[in-house]
Amino acid sequence: MVVLLALNSGLTDAAGYLALGGAFSSVMTGNMVLLGLSVGSAAGTLVLHAGAAVLAFVCGCAIGTRVAGTARAGDPIWPRAVTRALVLQAAAVGIYAVAWWGTAGQPGPALQLALLALNALALGVQSSAVQRFGVPGLSTTYLTGTLTTVVIRLISGRPPREIRHSLVILMGLITGAVIGTLLVVHARIFLPAAQLGLLGLVVFRVATRDSELSPVK
Repeated sequence: MVVLLALNSGLTDAAGYLALGGAFSSVMTGNMVLLGLSVGSAAGTLVLHAGAAVLAFVCGCAIGTRVAGTARAGDPIWPRAVTRALVLQAAAVGIYAVAWWGTAGQPGPALQLALLALNALALGVQSSAVQRFGVPGLSTTYLTGTLTTVVIRLISGRPPREIRHSLVILMGLITGAVIGTLLVVHARIFLPAAQLGLLGLVVFRVATRDSELSPVK
């Protein structure tokens, strides 16, 4: 399910970069670099988009932390608070979907900025919600650290099983970006449906397996 969330991140980032003004929805390191570049080159539009994405992501992280909370002793494998945060994320994506479909997938400049901010807010919620699991290094949005850990463990001769999950999450992010790009180029009207579908699948799977996700004894 975490891999599906990484897939959603990659898809949403591709949509933001290609169709919503050239900034990312979750890669805040990249956005901060873009912000600096745009300020230095006086690219006003990119300043607005990169700055709005960073601010919205921060707000999303704050909201997600309030809803999902932080890791606690005795937490179940998948705390219900995480699911509540993901439902909130889906609601934000739903608003974005209505606006996207209302323009047939061709939002104007002002709406692009608003939709980019809404997606960044949604992924900020997702990013902080995943931290509730309390697993060091686990993320579905900022994955440079994950890649670094994979390389360090490989070079150190650690067994492949220790990096398997990290590799799958990284591949999920890349695959999501591929799917997002293909949708933008060939079927952009379906972008929000893909995002909502991934989030809906995660929430549905958790809801139907809730009794199995009890605390580890």
